[in-house]
Amino acid sequence: MKRTFLIAGGDLRFAALAGVLAEGNRVYAVGFDRNVTMSHKVRLADSVSAVGERVDCLILPLPASADGVTVSTPFSGRSISLESLSHTIKENGVVLGGMISPEAEKIFAEKNISVADYAKREEFAVLNAVATAEGAVQVAMEELATTISGRKILILGAGRIAKVLIGVLSGFHSKITVAARKCSDLAWANVYGCESCHINNIDGILGSFDIIFNTVPAVILDESRLKKINKSCLVIDLASKPGGVDFDTAGSLGVRTVWLLSLPGKVAPITSGKVIADTVNNILAEMIDADIGEGGECGG
Repeated sequence: MKRTFLIAGGDLRFAALAGVLAEGNRVYAVGFDRNVTMSHKVRLADSVSAVGERVDCLILPLPASADGVTVSTPFSGRSISLESLSHTIKENGVVLGGMISPEAEKIFAEKNISVADYAKREEFAVLNAVATAEGAVQVAMEELATTISGRKILILGAGRIAKVLIGVLSGFHSKITVAARKCSDLAWANVYGCESCHINNIDGILGSFDIIFNTVPAVILDESRLKKINKSCLVIDLASKPGGVDFDTAGSLGVRTVWLLSLPGKVAPITSGKVIADTVNNILAEMIDADIGEGGECGG
């Protein structure tokens, strides 16, 4: 089914997303007037009012909005309000965004516009974890003056990103320890060939690692634990805000830390854009199937 999309703001992932969706659909993009190369099939608009027609689907960035009022436009000098975007959608149209705040959702709900969060989808989360893990290893290789091979590595957390990290780092023959809270996660770490430790018991081992990857979005590495980390150790935080490291204290203690937010959009925007496109198409297909009472398939 041919649809009309509006991509409003976002990083390079969303420029790539626009190009993918433009194969077979009519796609407008707004908020990309600075140093962005985009498919010639995408219709770039200078403003929301310049779009000129209502669309079937509005796609917002990840996160959809930092302030609940405007969308993120890192490649534009102009702000775009969510309120203005709410007038661009057809009756029975839909808004798809990432990490949509209640304030942002309310703007569309007041106009009876359906809203769905693609960042909550499992297929998005799993494939996004691949780009995050590969990007984290890339940064580690750039930051270290040694090889990753043979290094002692601690991974805090045992979610999707941690699992992919284990797979990537295992190829380097690294010595990996996983720290998590659940006994089941610790058991799986052992199955994957890693050492394991309950996250509450890491204090005694923190000083023995060359690299620490944190994936837990809570401050695990506080002052008392940062003091136990070897000064030559590299700490890479992959968690969303507030992160897992007391960064101010880490700086004062001389502990090298890197906080990698929105990593997929920086290291693999084309792949990440395709992941979002596939997720968007899955959501829309399921909405149609729900209306007609049929099952669907996953894919682009």
